Amino acid sequence: MARVFAFRGTDGRRHVGALDDRGVAVDLGPGEFVEWIRQARLDGTWPSSLVAAHVAAAAASSEADLAFDETRATVGSGRMPLEVPLAAPEVWAAGVTYLRSREARQAETSATTRDIYTRVYEAERPELFVKDSAGRRTVPSGGAVRVRSDSTWSVPEPELALVVDAGGRIVGYTAGNDVSARDIEGANPLYLPQAKVYRGSCALGPSVLLVDDAEPRTFRIELRVMGPDGGTIFEGSTGTDRMARALPDLVGALIRDNIIDDGTVLLTGTGIVPPDAFRLAAGQRVEIRIEGIGLLWNSVEGGPAAFSPD
Repeated sequence: MARVFAFRGTDGRRHVGALDDRGVAVDLGPGEFVEWIRQARLDGTWPSSLVAAHVAAAAASSEADLAFDETRATVGSGRMPLEVPLAAPEVWAAGVTYLRSREARQAETSATTRDIYTRVYEAERPELFVKDSAGRRTVPSGGAVRVRSDSTWSVPEPELALVVDAGGRIVGYTAGNDVSARDIEGANPLYLPQAKVYRGSCALGPSVLLVDDAEPRTFRIELRVMGPDGGTIFEGSTGTDRMARALPDLVGALIRDNIIDDGTVLLTGTGIVPPDAFRLAAGQRVEIRIEGIGLLWNSVEGGPAAFSPD
């Protein structure tokens, strides 16, 4: 299956790149992949079909002068940092979809509200919230995620992210980091927006794995956090087969009595939670790898008394 990514071209504009099954990368030209999703929906086809046709044509021409290595795109002799793979109009997130996540939420919360997360985990209705809109809080692979200035206990949350069209059809998958302030949410569940939604709290990338049918996939997710010296501080892994909810059910809940646009992203929850002693801090590096999608890596900035609006 093909993957798409985004990079800044030598013309200074955002370009859509594609990588086929053979590893051949092609430049599909300036623009946003969201437009491809919209066009495919209107045509009654899949974005993967539109991309495949353009890749086949470009690979046979000089347009194939592009390389992709999960950290940057190389156009001719120019090395271009990757950008967020699509300009998602909104990024939504689901919570407490893994047993491990429920346990962590219970541990961080006071005894009087602890059973809330058990009830969410077992309920028909999932927890859903808006993580970002218009990409203002989201960074690409290679960018810097942030710790809130008023948080002393923040963690990365590696997650499979669904890319959906306006009809709720899953058209692709990417990797996401739902950075969260556990101390703030643990103080009161109503503080969840402050714990989850702030500058640099989300990362997406490095690519979108396209699909051409509605059959849900199973993915292995790996997390590694390294310190400033490059040593591993924490690592863990899980699989989406350990989720308590089916991916189509999460999308169904998202679109129920709700309007979404083409290219909306839905983070599906985390099943990897560092031990309570772990603290996400400036100078660390977070790596999230999902098979078939690639490596999403980010440096860490911010923390207490470190926030700057610039």
